[in-house]
Amino acid sequence: MGRRDDLDRLYHLLDRFDERVGGAKTLDDCTGYTDWPERGIYVFFAADESREGSDQPRITRIGTHAVSSGSGTTLWNRLRTHRGANRGTYEGGGNHRGSVFRKRVGEALLARADLEDDYPEWGVGSSAGRDRRLSELDHEVRVSEYIRNLPFLWIDVDDEPGPDSERAYLESNLIALVSNYGAEPIDPRASDWLGRHCPSEAIRKSGLWNVNHVDEEFDPNFLTRLETRIEETEPVD
Repeated sequence: MGRRDDLDRLYHLLDRFDERVGGAKTLDDCTGYTDWPERGIYVFFAADESREGSDQPRITRIGTHAVSSGSGTTLWNRLRTHRGANRGTYEGGGNHRGSVFRKRVGEALLARADLEDDYPEWGVGSSAGRDRRLSELDHEVRVSEYIRNLPFLWIDVDDEPGPDSERAYLESNLIALVSNYGAEPIDPRASDWLGRHCPSEAIRKSGLWNVNHVDEEFDPNFLTRLETRIEETEPVD
């Protein structure tokens, strides 16, 4: 079997999973009151793109959390950071310095609109004070509007945090399989995909909002382990 066959298998697994859990969600639909698993993997799909010759939504980002030993980050912690704030001082916005996903989407939006000079500190530093965050709030809102509209599924993989966790293994192989970086393009992105404006070559060439693992080989055996985890994941309310 080749990469295309493995990719078809992955999408088939996700299609079955989507039907079983009642469909993908968007971050606009989600709150902390949902019965989230403690740890897991998430797969975001493009809101307006399908696989080549298919009506299956195309995968656009893959992620997990707590891959450092001792990390206490939960699945919802990570998703909430990508979603941004629903209330408070930064309502509708978020903190791109705490979410690489937000940072990269923001970079691409700035480049597409030729607004880089308006936000010279975007992505600079791991934290920022109140004044700087308020000066960037309108752009953080744009980022939130983009990310919150992406359908996603999550898979319960509640193992211990660490770089050798099953979640880390599954995430890296998922990214490597879907990535078009340095490979024959399968399901190439639409010409108007926002990521084509991103300064990151890894994002532009992989077709994913991911940087790590896009240029790696994948282990086809990971799909069997992923299927087991999908079958064990229960729908949540």
